[in-house]
Amino acid sequence: MSDLKKMYRTIQSDPFPAEMSLTLGATTLSFQKRTWQINGEERGLRYGENPDQPAALYELKDGSLELGGITFRKAGQGLVSALSEEHMIQAGKHPGKINLTDVDNGINILQYLTAKPAAIILKHNNPCGAAWSEKGIGDALHKAFLADRIAAFGGAIVLNRPLTTEAAEVINNAYFEVVAAPSFEPGTVDTLKKRKNLRILEIPGLQELEKLVGIPFVDLKSLTDGGIIAQFSFRNRILTAEQFLPAEAEKDGTTFIARGPSQEEADDLLFAWAVESGVTSNSVIMVRNGVTTAIGTGEQDRVGCVELAIHKAHTKYADNLAFEEQGSSLYELKEQAATDADKKRILTDIMDRTEQAKGGLPGSVMVSDGFFPFRDGVDVALAQGITAIAQPGGSIRDHEIIQAVNEAIPQVAMVFTGQRSFKH
Repeated sequence: MSDLKKMYRTIQSDPFPAEMSLTLGATTLSFQKRTWQINGEERGLRYGENPDQPAALYELKDGSLELGGITFRKAGQGLVSALSEEHMIQAGKHPGKINLTDVDNGINILQYLTAKPAAIILKHNNPCGAAWSEKGIGDALHKAFLADRIAAFGGAIVLNRPLTTEAAEVINNAYFEVVAAPSFEPGTVDTLKKRKNLRILEIPGLQELEKLVGIPFVDLKSLTDGGIIAQFSFRNRILTAEQFLPAEAEKDGTTFIARGPSQEEADDLLFAWAVESGVTSNSVIMVRNGVTTAIGTGEQDRVGCVELAIHKAHTKYADNLAFEEQGSSLYELKEQAATDADKKRILTDIMDRTEQAKGGLPGSVMVSDGFFPFRDGVDVALAQGITAIAQPGGSIRDHEIIQAVNEAIPQVAMVFTGQRSFKH
């Protein structure tokens, strides 16, 4: 068994060349492989997605691409790929691919959330909790953690403001693998270093992400046969609440119009749509007061995705009650309840209160990365107290979807984004 554990600590031999170039027509982009001197050993990535997959990280060092009149991100704008030993305040083992890709997806989301201090916690390249707060980065991180305390275990934290003492205490009271911030206030690094296996990354560009918005990069997908698909990276067109489109549809000469969101609902929809850009499709996100209340990820059908998000919200809500009142997770309490009558009574009470509270979802808004092909997904969400919805629009049944929100009591708001946000 000890040999099995060893594979996660072993650095794979890296056969990749020191340089790589990508030529598109008359333009050549030149990349340099990144290596780091850590504990007297110079290596690149520890391994790829799994311990038996050699991998390498390359940074764009030279070249500027323009396609279709659009200028792409260029050399000198590196974030994760530009990490040096200086930025790896505490590195532990050499970083693996998933450590860095989780941070990268956090950056992908935060580029649209520069207006306020914001925190993203990611697991398996998806956000499990996200929040922004005018009260500061510590408050945002605390709320993001409570959004899904279970999934946050072993996650990666990415912040868009300097890490404060309050934020450091949140991190020190739980288990995380990575924290990335633009800088660290005095004394916070000493607090974080109490966690010996925590990777502490300083990425100064996290405080200037607004410079990247609207500038695409070349997004490459390798196929099983060795082929490559190249596409422009996703660019969020909804950067202010005013850019949402009215939800309107016409059917058989009748025009259907949804209620527009209140300012508070619009602000939450804006936040949710930004987080949506980093979630594997099919997905829906529910948000209340700038905090994710549920994230349904990577489902094959949209109504099933909504149902998954609701299930996760109920589980998270019950777990928070169990932890606050009993000092144990929901699953530990369930195990105790199997043999202890008092614990069973406590568990039943927690589950009853969770059901009554609908998992804390009432008052949340919901965004969907794709349109609703049927009204079933909307109806399931409305039953949980969702007050406003944003979705791309464009379904042949848009009129039925609008009817669903208009028939709700009280009437639920809906807007269109005019773009899809799939992430495969």
